[in-house]
Amino acid sequence: MTDANRLLFERAVRVIPGGVNSPVRAFGSVGGTPYFVERADGPYVWDADGKRYIDYVQSYGPGILGHAHPAVLESIARAASNGTSYGAPTEAEVVLAEMVVDRIAGLESVRFVSSGTEATMSAIRLARGATGRSGIVKFAGCYHGHGDALLAAGGSGVANQGLTGCDGVTAGAVADTIVAPYNVLPDLDDTVAAVIVEPVAANMGLIAPAPGFLEGLRSACDAAGALLVFDEVITGFRLARGGAAERFGVTPDLWCFGKVIGGGLPVGAFGGRWDVMEHLAPLGGVYQGGTLSGNPLAMAAGRTTLELLDDGAFDRLAATTARLATGLADAFTTAGLASVLPRVGSLLGIYFGDVAPSDFDEAKALAENGLYPMVFHALLERGVALAPGAYEAMFPSLAHSDAVVDETAEVAGVAAEAVVADLS
Repeated sequence: MTDANRLLFERAVRVIPGGVNSPVRAFGSVGGTPYFVERADGPYVWDADGKRYIDYVQSYGPGILGHAHPAVLESIARAASNGTSYGAPTEAEVVLAEMVVDRIAGLESVRFVSSGTEATMSAIRLARGATGRSGIVKFAGCYHGHGDALLAAGGSGVANQGLTGCDGVTAGAVADTIVAPYNVLPDLDDTVAAVIVEPVAANMGLIAPAPGFLEGLRSACDAAGALLVFDEVITGFRLARGGAAERFGVTPDLWCFGKVIGGGLPVGAFGGRWDVMEHLAPLGGVYQGGTLSGNPLAMAAGRTTLELLDDGAFDRLAATTARLATGLADAFTTAGLASVLPRVGSLLGIYFGDVAPSDFDEAKALAENGLYPMVFHALLERGVALAPGAYEAMFPSLAHSDAVVDETAEVAGVAAEAVVADLS
C-alpha cells in the first residue's frame, strides 16, 4: 500500500483500536494495509494517494445508486439547511415510513433506528415481548449485527476475524439462542419466540435459500406459534421493490431493514403487522428508543433513493450483475482458476472452488482455502476493490455501466493469471 494510506493507518492505530472503526476494514483476513478513501463518485472510490478503484463494496450495500448520487446529495443538503437533528418528530419520518409500508406487502407499521444492529436487536426484543417466550433460532453463517444474543456462529462480521463468537458475551446472553444449519428446517417448540433469518444469506459469501426453505420456515413458525423475522438489512429494496419477501413470495411477521433505506447515511428500521408492533412503547410494554432515530438527513436520503428505485432499476441492476458474473467467471476460467459466482438479483457471491456452497460449513471451507486474499490483492493492485473478506458479497450498483463491468472482467483476467502464476 502506498505512502499516504500507510501513514494514515500508522496514525489510526495510535488512537483507534486496530486502526479502524469496524474490524473487517483492517484487512485482517486478507493481510496488508487498508486503503483510506478520500472521495467517491458513481462506481469509483479514490484513496489517499489519489488511486482510483472500481468499487464493488459500495459501503456494503447502501450505494445501490452508486456513490455520491447528485439527487441524494441535493436532498441531504436541503435537509441539513433546516438543521440536522431535533429530538422531535418530523414529516420526513412519516413520508419514508409510508413509502416503506407501501412497498412491502404485509408490513403495516415500521419504526426507524440508526443501524441494522439496532433493528435486529429491537425486533428480537419485540418478538419476545409479543409472544411471552424467550427462545430464538438463528442460522449458522447469518450475521444479524453485534447484539449479544445474535453473535453466535455469525457470518462475515465475526467470521472474517476467524471467530465463532465474541469475548464479552456471557453464557446467559446466548442461553436462549439456538443455532441451526442454513437451508435446514429446525424443530421448533413452544419456547421459541422467533426464527430470524437472512432470506438470502449474504454474510457467508452468497447462498440462496434452497427451494422450500423459506416456505418451510413460515409453516414451522405458524405451527409453533413463533414469529418469523426476515433480516432484510442487505436484501431489502435490493432484490425487488418489495425485497426478498416479494421475490420469494413468503411473508414474515417482522422485517429488519437498513443500508438502502438510508441512502448512505446511518439508518435501520424494523416493522411488521400491527398486532405485533403495538407491543412497542408508547403503545405497549416493549421499550425501544433512540435520540437520532428518524434522523432528518437519513430520512431525506432514503426517500430520494427509494423514489429512484422503480421496477426498471431492479431490472437494470440484475442485468448488470449477470454481466459481471459472466465476465468474472469467464476471466477466471480462462486463467485456469476454479471459481463459482452465485447470483441472486443484484447480489453476487464469489468463491474459489468447484462447487457452490449451500451452508456455512461449505462456505467456510472455500473461504479459508487461501485463494481469496491472493485474488483480492491482485485485483486491488490493478484498480478493482472487493470487500477485504471472503465472507462478503459483491454489490454492483446502477452506476456500474457495461463499460465499467467489462473493464472489471478484463482486469480480473490479468489478476487471475498472476495468481495462477504465483501458485505454480
